[in-house]
Amino acid sequence: MLPAAIVLGISLYLIYHISPGLHAFGKWLHPMASEGQRLVIAILLFFQFVKISPHDLKLSRWHIKALAIQVGLFLLFAGGVLFLAPGTPRMLLECAMLCMICPTASAAGVITDRLGGNLASTVTYLVMINVAATFLIPLVIPLVNPSAQMGFWNYVGHIALKVFPVLILPGLLAWIIRYTTHKLQSALMRWASNSFYVWGVGLTLAMVLSTRALLLSGLDAWSVAGIVVVSVAACFFQFWAGHRSHKNKVESLTAGQALGQKNTGFLIWLGYNYMTPVTSVAGGLYAIWQNLYNSWELYRKEQGTL
Repeated sequence: MLPAAIVLGISLYLIYHISPGLHAFGKWLHPMASEGQRLVIAILLFFQFVKISPHDLKLSRWHIKALAIQVGLFLLFAGGVLFLAPGTPRMLLECAMLCMICPTASAAGVITDRLGGNLASTVTYLVMINVAATFLIPLVIPLVNPSAQMGFWNYVGHIALKVFPVLILPGLLAWIIRYTTHKLQSALMRWASNSFYVWGVGLTLAMVLSTRALLLSGLDAWSVAGIVVVSVAACFFQFWAGHRSHKNKVESLTAGQALGQKNTGFLIWLGYNYMTPVTSVAGGLYAIWQNLYNSWELYRKEQGTL
């Protein structure tokens, strides 16, 4: 399903792009795809919170390791950007920087659950990295991109408005239902297994946004090739680092998804609005690599070789 969603999303935008008669709908296309993806993220998180209790959100050693990897490499790459003049090397390092700090995707819990990992542990890390990103990004971006003079709290506000409505509200609603209407919670838990197919819709919308970002970027072939290399390296390094952070198979699968699977819609938005706009392409390409990797893991799970 995941490769099919990738192809469908790319095809839908290409059909729009080469069909002049559809261009009149362009002013609605991006907002609809963007807000539609945010709605999908909120639905996915709601079903994940329905299945777990607040008492299940416990800190593990791998959470600290994963957070140290993301934050440490983000700061390291940001430091490197400060010493580079504008150009392709700086742009590629900015792409790597954003791929590192990008928070965990809401779908990470869906994939983790299907692979046999620990859903509650994934959601715990999802909350941790979103909070860390909300405060770290406004501190660092004004240093590497001085033209973005919004001030720290304005940055925090903009990013928090992007992150917390789809992170906090689904959790609050799910837990209100959990402690007030048990029959409804039981029914929702039975439906939660279908959230994987909801992610198929979200991935299609993500690929619409990704294809748009690539076609509007104006990048030459060498720059695109560089972003491909950076996004592939960032994707597979983080999955690998997550898997290596714990010897226990369940925690290894969980950490791999939590560290490797990103909210690429947020990455595209962040790159386009606050960094060199072409860095948003890294988010679109990362979405392809992580979902191909997830498809491979799900196939191995079905074959009993994972």
